[in-house]
Amino acid sequence: MDISRKSFIQLLGASVAGGPFLANSGLTRQSSRPVADLSAHLGLASYTLLSFSLDEVIDTLKKLDIKHVALKSMHLPLESSDDEIMKLAEKVRSNGLNLYGVGVIYMKTADEVDNAFRYAKAAGVKTIIGVPNHELLPQTNDLVKKYNIKMAIHNHGPGDEMYPSPETIMKKIVNLDSRIGVCLDIGHAVRIGLDASTEARRCGNRLYDIHLKDVNVAAAEGGSVEIGRGIIDIPAFIKTLSKIKYQGVMGLEYEKDGEDPFMGLAESVGYSRAVMQMT
Repeated sequence: MDISRKSFIQLLGASVAGGPFLANSGLTRQSSRPVADLSAHLGLASYTLLSFSLDEVIDTLKKLDIKHVALKSMHLPLESSDDEIMKLAEKVRSNGLNLYGVGVIYMKTADEVDNAFRYAKAAGVKTIIGVPNHELLPQTNDLVKKYNIKMAIHNHGPGDEMYPSPETIMKKIVNLDSRIGVCLDIGHAVRIGLDASTEARRCGNRLYDIHLKDVNVAAAEGGSVEIGRGIIDIPAFIKTLSKIKYQGVMGLEYEKDGEDPFMGLAESVGYSRAVMQMT
């Protein structure tokens, strides 16, 4: 049955209580229990709601009791003036939300790097989730120092010639400012044949953001599925984050059913929260 946008927003509140339900549903892998509650770190990558307005994103986050959000350009337009950006950012924060990051932002020219940092500064965020071309990394390094804003470079898996894996990112940034690090997209990592927990450990203290998701197959054709229904061992991954004392946000990114994401998003949030709360 199709769910209207209004119903979507109203029903999202049910997923706040979904954690305990899913913990008893048999969906979790009891053999890989996390060692600490990381549920306070759960956030949302707003690309999940690419077909929805910023107001609807805000309402969704409040219904889900999620405090952290990174906004994509369809919700906080890159071409906006500083004043427009500040007003939209204040709208998010006035609703009790932590606008911690922006992106993913692709940077293919020097002007696009400059604009990304202008945009992030106006938004008052601490992290840009971005993809600067290799030749633009020296400029990125300079601006990270100037603005004291982190750059979390995003891996995109199969077909990405720039940064297919976290390892390719780490090799490029090893001699750069320590505020340049990695946004680990575990779905893309697994699609290229990597293990999510191994990649988190590889990034170490330069792991600044995570896109939390699940996929149906460890191959280039792998697609997004509800978290807990795919092949990624989410409990093992959360346990790894606890062990390495990860302090950042786990931005849930659900890319299936973009026009009608309610059921999958609610299930994914409930499952993730349940796993994070297990001890």
